[in-house]
Amino acid sequence: MDCIFCKIVDGAIPAKKVYEDEKILAFYDISPAAPVHILVIPKEHIESVVDLRKENVEIVSYIFEKIRTIAKDFNLDESGFRVVTNCGDDAGQTVKHLHFHILGGRTMQWPPG
Repeated sequence: MDCIFCKIVDGAIPAKKVYEDEKILAFYDISPAAPVHILVIPKEHIESVVDLRKENVEIVSYIFEKIRTIAKDFNLDESGFRVVTNCGDDAGQTVKHLHFHILGGRTMQWPPG
């Protein structure tokens, strides 16, 4: 498989890790869009939200539990933060592996900018 996030999970590509357990990995984005920009991924390769199934959908609630903890660790729970996932090319998904962006440390705008 030629998935950069799978290679990060396997240790073939280094990443600045924030959190890791048997199910997920969280690491700093290499092109941050905010002072705090962390990616949270399942270790199992799932291409996007569209590919979630009854057999693997529980990983999303698990990821959101950990996002809450990570946000608290970075003191984002008090000031606020954004969680984003892109699904498909038109949405801007550049890596075809389900991932969630935690963005914080600045005031966010809507629409995003």
